[in-house]
Amino acid sequence: MENTTTLKQTVNLLKYTFVIVPIVAGADKFTNLLTHWEQYLNPTLAGSLPFSAASFMMIVGVIEIAAGIIVLKKPAIGGYIVAAWLTVIALTLLLGFMYADVAVRDLVMAIAAFSMARLSKLVANP
Repeated sequence: MENTTTLKQTVNLLKYTFVIVPIVAGADKFTNLLTHWEQYLNPTLAGSLPFSAASFMMIVGVIEIAAGIIVLKKPAIGGYIVAAWLTVIALTLLLGFMYADVAVRDLVMAIAAFSMARLSKLVANP
């Protein structure tokens, strides 16, 4: 019984982390209060966009907010979405070898989101 409680608490901690962080980061793409998000955009990618980098970041923000909401409603599915999203972000950062520290952090968070998705299935179906 104690193991089940510990597992549920751990999944909930990860779940709410991956609800709050994507929603806050996504919302900040519109305000740039936490950081100036465009600096993380690979210049090659930014140059090939049919619109401004700021517009691209707002699209990214909407996707991140949606991902956070999906994690809230369906953590098993949302965890995989967040893990994939963070992996793509990390790979784009590594392609330009910009912000390798942020890329590594995003890969670690992707592993945590993936783990949350897997563990949430155990909690839903013990």
